[in-house]
Amino acid sequence: MEALTADLSDVVGELPRRLLVAGGAGFIGSAFVRLLLAAEGAPQITVLDKLTYAGNLRNLEEVEAHPSFRFVKGDICDLELADKLARECDCIVNFAAESHVDRSILDPDAFIRTDVYGTYSLLEAARRHHHQRFLQVSTDEVYGDVEAPHLSVESDPARPRSPYSASKAGAELQCFAYHATYGLPVLVTRGSNTYGPFQYPEKIVPLFITQALDGGPLPVYGDGGAVRDYLYVDDHALGIALVLARGTAGSAYNLGQGDPPLDGMTVARSVLQLVGRGEELIQHVADRPGHDRRYALDSAQARALGWLPLLDFERGMGRTVDWYQRRRDWWEPIKSGEFLEFYRRNYRPLEGAGTGS
Repeated sequence: MEALTADLSDVVGELPRRLLVAGGAGFIGSAFVRLLLAAEGAPQITVLDKLTYAGNLRNLEEVEAHPSFRFVKGDICDLELADKLARECDCIVNFAAESHVDRSILDPDAFIRTDVYGTYSLLEAARRHHHQRFLQVSTDEVYGDVEAPHLSVESDPARPRSPYSASKAGAELQCFAYHATYGLPVLVTRGSNTYGPFQYPEKIVPLFITQALDGGPLPVYGDGGAVRDYLYVDDHALGIALVLARGTAGSAYNLGQGDPPLDGMTVARSVLQLVGRGEELIQHVADRPGHDRRYALDSAQARALGWLPLLDFERGMGRTVDWYQRRRDWWEPIKSGEFLEFYRRNYRPLEGAGTGS
């Protein structure tokens, strides 16, 4: 954290001074809040979060007493509340979203409401109060499946293939329309697969880590060959801060690690090696419907702003596994109830596949 904060101190003075951070109790949003509030001269930050299953106030415990921090529980779809909070701020950074592809396949309705209508609600509030900036946190999944060796660049067309990625693409289009129509100074970041501490254990990295720590199966989709660009969460948060400070209004910025993408089997084996378990825990499960085979980003535009990821996958995974080993108090209560029902519905072992590689 120290190195990342030192890098951020160079640009913190360029940030708007009163931020409304929607979804700031979630995984990446809380990392962004913690990062900014650790920097000298941090802006005033109001976090708005509905505290759905993946929003957790424990993610913000270390900053809850900070004089520049305030938390408001609420829904971004509440137009009146969004307007009230926007009146008190200069800028909105929108992390709030339903964000898991598997859940979007099981229940797409919530994704349209939060990701599309919720973004509209915040854009309207920012427009009415003449905000200095509006940053929409999006995803590399809007590009859809990308054939090797191509790296997605910001000018590539959106080709979403899941209800989740379609809802995020819809949110982006609204942002760019508000820039073109109303002159609202919007920015969009498209982050790659992000991992690190405080990530809800439905996502691949914390799911594999917590399963391995308990000696449970690691569910690998299909043959485990789908590849992703993995970015450590604090590096992602730093990239968002730099885009917010230095990005050109009306533009999108890719935020990817930049190393060769890794497939699911490689991630599973990395986790098992770090935890000290054998590959017999790998369990191949029925593939996700419409599963994108490959995402890969060209992040040259963000790097031109001064952004450079500091942790490669090996070091980032080491930090992440260590955190989950130490913080059973955070994740063990989560892996019960609603989570168990989601796991049961989503992962079906392949007939005859068994376990192992």
